[in-house]
Amino acid sequence: MTRAYELAPLASAHRRRGSNDGLVVLIAVVLVVGVWSGGWWALLGVPVALMCRMHAPTVLLCAVAAILGGWLGTHAWDSAQPRHLGEYSGWAELVADPAPFGRGLRATFEIEGERFDAWLYGSQRRKLADRQAGEYLWLQGRRAELTSGAHRAAIRHVVGRFTPTVIGDALDGAAVNRASNRVRRSLRNVAETTMNNDDAALFTGLVIGDDVRQRVEVIEAFRGSGLSHLTAVSGQNVAFVLAAALPLLRRLRPWWRWAATVGLVAWFMALTRFEPSVLRAGVMAMLAATSFVRGAQSSPVRLLALAVITLVVLDPLLVWSVGFWLSVGATAGVCVLGPWLCNRLPGPLWLRLPLSVTIGAQLGVALPSVLVFHRLPVVSLPANLLAVPVAGFVMLYGLPAGIVAAWLPTPLQELVMLPAEWGTHWVALVAQVGYAIEPAPIWSAAYWFIALAAWLWWWHSRGSVARVPI
Repeated sequence: MTRAYELAPLASAHRRRGSNDGLVVLIAVVLVVGVWSGGWWALLGVPVALMCRMHAPTVLLCAVAAILGGWLGTHAWDSAQPRHLGEYSGWAELVADPAPFGRGLRATFEIEGERFDAWLYGSQRRKLADRQAGEYLWLQGRRAELTSGAHRAAIRHVVGRFTPTVIGDALDGAAVNRASNRVRRSLRNVAETTMNNDDAALFTGLVIGDDVRQRVEVIEAFRGSGLSHLTAVSGQNVAFVLAAALPLLRRLRPWWRWAATVGLVAWFMALTRFEPSVLRAGVMAMLAATSFVRGAQSSPVRLLALAVITLVVLDPLLVWSVGFWLSVGATAGVCVLGPWLCNRLPGPLWLRLPLSVTIGAQLGVALPSVLVFHRLPVVSLPANLLAVPVAGFVMLYGLPAGIVAAWLPTPLQELVMLPAEWGTHWVALVAQVGYAIEPAPIWSAAYWFIALAAWLWWWHSRGSVARVPI
């Protein structure tokens, strides 16, 4: 029998970990508020730390985080102003894959250390349609300030507009860019060979976040059914990549395994174009690997807070990125609310577990979804339960299958890609049906309210029955 004095050190260690997790979360919140507000509002973290009876070093850390956040935010916006305008002739790096924009194409170039958006039509559009990020092009044109949308563009570090008059030769970029572009091009070609256009665009979106070829109607269906997160590369994709490499990673010594894990995650982040969601997931994975190799244990909440601190310090403009906060909110909901709900929902574990994860993620993204997209689809719960497991299979199977299929003749490509094609089509079907039956926003809010009231009534009733003396 375990004695009380044997459990006391474990309980004390658990309390210390919880206290440390709370400290890290507080520092992350203060830093983010400092970046957002310019520093003054973030100083409220100091009285919060005092009210929580935290030690003097913690209070000092809160003050430092507030001041640092204010400075980072101010400096980031100052850096978002153009320093060089006027005519330019020379080489420019394509820093993002050209994306459809109405009948044209939007391309983002880095010129003399600054980013400019260019809107291309006609022959210029056709010339850049198949180009990818990391490549260099010889350009001649004019740089100017943005007349509209400057704030939104600045979040992507874009400082102005470039109007090209001549687009000349193209050169491959660095080795990492060449490797990632080769993989992306192979996956795209295989998908377009073996699937219809919509499924091919969705497949590359599920596997590597390459969704630039998705039609507007498909994008709207995924947003309206609460499944748009599937085409934004996130922790699930990173976890599947690591799971696929696990048999090889296990054979390495601890520190070599750590180096291989960090390298693999970094490569996958480059492959998926360093989107905000994959940045969050990748940094969390790197921190988890570092914690593991050091023999320490870090909770998901602590890893999430550390990832937010790291990324906001490196790129303060992420504080204004909707994709970043959707990713952070969903992760927080899964890590914090998911386990809590799993212990309180009725039904068997095989149903409670995915349901609690789905509800936790939806609650985590509720605020940014409502503020930005003005919707929180009620069909997102059944849609995610039906689509996420299949999408997970496509993510896990699709990347290695697509790379292998690229080396095979067309009949064998179709055979290898058949499971991924079926899975992708199922996810698309769930999104289309969910979008078709999603009620109007006012009715959706009413259904959410009814569901919450029913659960609260059931939970209260269960608690009342448990308190009845026997």
